[in-house]
Amino acid sequence: MKKKIIIKNQGDEEIVKHLQEVLSINKSLAVLLYQRGIETFDEAKAYFRPDISNLHDPFLMKDMNKAVERLERALGKSEKILIYGDYDVDGTTSVALVYSFLKKYTEHIGFYVPDRYKEGYGISKAGIDYAHENKFTLVIALDCGIKAIEKIEYANQKKIDFIICDHHTAGDKIPEACAVLDPKQKDCMYPDKNLSGCGVGFKFLQAYSARNNIAFSELMQYIDLVAVSIASDIVPIIGENRILAYHGLKKLNKNPIKGLEIIKKVAGIKEKNMSISDCVFKIGPRINAAGRIKSGAASVNLLISDYNKTAYEYANQINTYNDERKDLDRDITHDALRKIGNSIDLKNRRSTVLFDENWHKGVVGIVASRLTETYYRPTIILTESNGLATGSARSVSDFNIYDAIDSCSHLLENFGGHKFAAGLTLKIENIEKFSECIEKYVSETITPEQQVPEIVVDTELSFAEIDKKFYSVMSQMAPFGPENMSPVFITRQVVDTGKSGKVGNNKEHLKLEITDVEGTIMTGIAFSIKPEYFKPIFEKKPFSICYSVDKNEFRGNTSLQLRVKEILFD
Repeated sequence: MKKKIIIKNQGDEEIVKHLQEVLSINKSLAVLLYQRGIETFDEAKAYFRPDISNLHDPFLMKDMNKAVERLERALGKSEKILIYGDYDVDGTTSVALVYSFLKKYTEHIGFYVPDRYKEGYGISKAGIDYAHENKFTLVIALDCGIKAIEKIEYANQKKIDFIICDHHTAGDKIPEACAVLDPKQKDCMYPDKNLSGCGVGFKFLQAYSARNNIAFSELMQYIDLVAVSIASDIVPIIGENRILAYHGLKKLNKNPIKGLEIIKKVAGIKEKNMSISDCVFKIGPRINAAGRIKSGAASVNLLISDYNKTAYEYANQINTYNDERKDLDRDITHDALRKIGNSIDLKNRRSTVLFDENWHKGVVGIVASRLTETYYRPTIILTESNGLATGSARSVSDFNIYDAIDSCSHLLENFGGHKFAAGLTLKIENIEKFSECIEKYVSETITPEQQVPEIVVDTELSFAEIDKKFYSVMSQMAPFGPENMSPVFITRQVVDTGKSGKVGNNKEHLKLEITDVEGTIMTGIAFSIKPEYFKPIFEKKPFSICYSVDKNEFRGNTSLQLRVKEILFD
């Protein structure tokens, strides 16, 4: 599928020139800063050195006073407190954060992670019954609850108070909990709307610490959990998330909590400077795997554990779950692609809705992402669970899948999520009507531009600009992620020097040595390129490349190389 190249705005000339002068950097780097909202020396300083003191006052969040007062009362009266969280990475890291912190101040504490298959997403009746049966009078719900209207009513009947800490889109009605912390509430004036669920939990503990004269360093012991949640939940790496991720990654690399340290060891992660991307692809899937295959409680048990034999048993178990998840992911993706390939109707649609009662519920979100990459259209993958169809939705660039699902909500039992991803449940007999409803909405609203995959390029670059200083300044723009992506460049009219060659087990990758029009030579790697590209490259026909710049370490030698994202023949 041919991709569309979009080159970002190259900035206001005067501001770009000013940044060049005050920071002693070249124009391309100044353009990168401008594109990230940086216009002055002070803004650049704050951007390059995210300061924890620039976090917002947590009491700006609606209901924060209520939440802190209820927690203080519970601790003062030795009430039993249950920490409740979803089974994904954001939920389990949230539970580990709040449980580990409060465990220092009370022995009357437990945690609960709902079973994906028996209870489904969010606050469940079974979870409330568990709290009631075990005499928990306060439940702190993390990464869920903003739409749990009926469940909170049920809890109120059981005389169980809830503090909800969520970050998902709120509905018109808010649950009648004793406190609801969610910056996305319409009447919440909190400045940053992009926090992860774990981030909201962090702000709650920040407020409690401030009110009770607890040193902030006590909370910072768990900042690496927040970084993992930010990475895995794919929230924007701007504002508070950038500050939290920056400091969280530093701790993850230097002195992680024992549970994360053990995950790194068992997974064979040896990187000294793990990035947001490493969290997404190496740590996150392992934490997620427990909830996908068995129970998210295994991940929480590991994340709250000390450095001991039992912790390693949990870690090895999670690694096994992750291997099983990979097998399921591969097999179900192949099955789903085969279903589409065998149906002219499915191939020609603007959206994809697929159901198979035998698919594993734990990987339908991953499969939806895989299919979106292949067909580049809004995708919903469903399977059977407890007599209902349940599944996950993924979207394409700038198309709001949450709004699409909301337009068909009359056919659903429940749903939740955000612009690019959502979860939903419906009666099996409604699947066909739902599929047609989604297709109608997508066909009427999606634009031609949204149906073509994009490569967004920051700026055009000559190879001569890529030196140690350039890479050093660019690296300080990390952590990279949504809304602060790793810079992508384009260089036109490059030519093979004659030393490029095929690499990989099946010779599907290309190790490049190329020169630009100015005669500067660079090396690079292009993964899984189209077979028809090899011949013209080796024949030294000019082409353009879109790429990022990274380090290549080989046999003790370090050099800069290009990681090619797209090859374009003029």
